[in-house]
Amino acid sequence: MISLLLANNLKQAGLVWRAGVNDFFAIPDRGMDDRVFVLSDLMANLEILRGWPAVTFHGTAEWAQDYILTAEVVWLPREEQLRQAILDTLQDERLESLQLNFAGQNYRCTLVLDGETVVVDAPSASAAYGQVLLRLLKRRSQEQAGS
Repeated sequence: MISLLLANNLKQAGLVWRAGVNDFFAIPDRGMDDRVFVLSDLMANLEILRGWPAVTFHGTAEWAQDYILTAEVVWLPREEQLRQAILDTLQDERLESLQLNFAGQNYRCTLVLDGETVVVDAPSASAAYGQVLLRLLKRRSQEQAGS
């Protein structure tokens, strides 16, 4: 999973979240930065029953009045979501290669686009993809500002 800092940088750079079941997110600046939440269509909890850990299922929560707007949270995309976001961002460009390799203790993501190579090393595959995506989003933003 990527860090909250990288996820927030991606959000600020223009990554759009189309929320779906099983997506992870964080609620920053409310004393919960270290908590990760997941969207679910069924409420389940981990409880101790008769001394053993058990997953318990609960009915719907229509009664709940608490909510938060998706604009107020930060999406923590998974590896495959980041990879797809890279491909979506580059849909109109000539992508020559996108590779992810494990190099020593880091993951190396290499992007070759129109003859230009971008190489990023990161501690996880998700972070490597996330950093490449951040560069692409910033580049797109600069190009749009220059137009």
